[in-house]
Amino acid sequence: MCVRNTLATNVLDTLSANAYCGVRWNFVVGRGFLWCKRMSELPPVTFLGETLVAVDDKGRFVIPAAYRETVSSGCGNRLAICYHPYEQCLWILPVPVWEVRAKAYGQLREGPKAHQVLKMRVIGAATFVEPDGNGRVLLPASLRSIVQIEKKAVLLGMNDKFELWSEHGHLAMSREPIREDQETEEMRDLKL
Repeated sequence: MCVRNTLATNVLDTLSANAYCGVRWNFVVGRGFLWCKRMSELPPVTFLGETLVAVDDKGRFVIPAAYRETVSSGCGNRLAICYHPYEQCLWILPVPVWEVRAKAYGQLREGPKAHQVLKMRVIGAATFVEPDGNGRVLLPASLRSIVQIEKKAVLLGMNDKFELWSEHGHLAMSREPIREDQETEEMRDLKL
C-alpha cells in the first residue's frame, strides 16, 4: 500500500485505519510517500459502541464484557492509554495500534510547538496496562485529572481504539453539531 499525504495527521489517519492488533508493518518513507508493507496479519480488531462506565475510588473502570474477549485474545490483553491529541479525552489503544501511531508521530521534526505537544500527549504521557481477570483497567491519576474523569466516564468504541471521555465532556461534545464550514472535502465525498 502506498499513501501520499502532505499532512502528518492524514498519514496517521490512513495508517490507523489499516492498523490492527497483531499486524506488523514495515515503513519506508521517501519522496513524499509513506510505503507500508504488511508483514503479518490477524483478523482486525474493531471496537464500536458507547458505554457509560463507573470509575472506582482507585481510578479503575471495567471494560464492558462485549469487548473483553477481543482485548484478551485479539490484543494480547495489552493496552496503551494516552491523551487524545486533539480532544479533551483519553485514547485507549491496543499496543500494536499505539506503536504505529507513536512511530509516525515520533518522526515529526523537532521545533514546531504543535509537534512537541502532539508527541507529549501521545508518546510521553502513554502508559501500558493489562486488564485484570475482572476486566478492570487502572487509569493513572494524572491522566484522569487532566481530562476531568471522576466517578463516571463514557467509553466510545472508535474502530481500532477507544476514547474515554468524562461524562460532562462527552455530553458537551455530543451536543455540538458539525457545522457546514467544518466539513472537509473527504466528508462531502461520503455517501451518508
